[in-house]
Amino acid sequence: MVLDFFPENVLIDILSYLNVRELVRNSRVCRRWKHLVKDQRLWRAVDLSTWKGLTSRVLWVLLRQYLGHGLRCLRLRGLLLSVRRGAFLTESWLQALRSKCPRLRRLSLQFTDLRGLRSCSLLPSSLQVLELRSCEVSPGFFSQDPETDGKAAASAVAIETLVVDSVPSFSDQHLSSLCTWQQLSRLELRDLSRVSVGGLMKCVPPGAQTLARLTHLELDTWRLAQMVALGLGKGWPGLETLSLGGNEVNPGLLSVSRLQDLRWLRLRACRLNKETVLRCCRSLKQLRRLEFVEVEFVEDEEDVRPDAAQGRDEDPVPELRRTLRSLLPDCCVCFSSCRLTVNRD
Repeated sequence: MVLDFFPENVLIDILSYLNVRELVRNSRVCRRWKHLVKDQRLWRAVDLSTWKGLTSRVLWVLLRQYLGHGLRCLRLRGLLLSVRRGAFLTESWLQALRSKCPRLRRLSLQFTDLRGLRSCSLLPSSLQVLELRSCEVSPGFFSQDPETDGKAAASAVAIETLVVDSVPSFSDQHLSSLCTWQQLSRLELRDLSRVSVGGLMKCVPPGAQTLARLTHLELDTWRLAQMVALGLGKGWPGLETLSLGGNEVNPGLLSVSRLQDLRWLRLRACRLNKETVLRCCRSLKQLRRLEFVEVEFVEDEEDVRPDAAQGRDEDPVPELRRTLRSLLPDCCVCFSSCRLTVNRD
């Protein structure tokens, strides 16, 4: 066999193009390949989200035979929408994961039922990024578990980035629990229906139990976009990056001018008009980057110049770009997949 004469480094580079299932199958070829497949360079970023039929039994096999100190990123798809349902991530498996993979930094869970876990303190304490997409969580999931030891409880406050996307059970209580996370600096909330205006305002610093260490905030849903106008109305000290998306971003923009520490503003998948954007940016002299992604600019027919109406797709409103350059000379303005809609009424 020609591959028998290849050095190990070359074979490992070839195996790195295979997915997890293919790696496991190739480990059965011979003893040498079994040894190569277990090399931790192949298990730094493990994506199991596309593995259909993944069960807790398979997870145990992967953890015992392949996953180890080389693991940095792990992506899982649970059984929340499966007819099999049942327990997927157990406390014993998470404890074994924490022991065998001390360098795990990112954990991404999709369609995973986490209501059987007492709290997120059971997750590996090395985590820096936690992503929850279409998952279910218990009322006290984001709280530190007083029944666990100090080392396990520290896992909750070690997370720096939290992404909560389409989690129906996420509520004001969960948002309030995040105020105890000492290292949380980036928070992304998308498509949430149980977070209220009052819950958001309670987390705005200054205060004893607030998200005072937050530097990046992303809100991407029509309800939260409306609430941000009230939540940011008092300003948010230390907030440097803000991303807003949804159908009703205009009310939120009226309060963005109060964010004196803001350096990066990203507006995505929304409808805007030139006057609202200019009112928002007029006082943001410290802004260094302004992004418009998939934004629909709406203007009256009499306000649109003929050359602007025929503008390029990446720059549908050249007059707005020129005005922003004048207002914010030190700011980089970017347009991506935007379009101009002329109101002829």
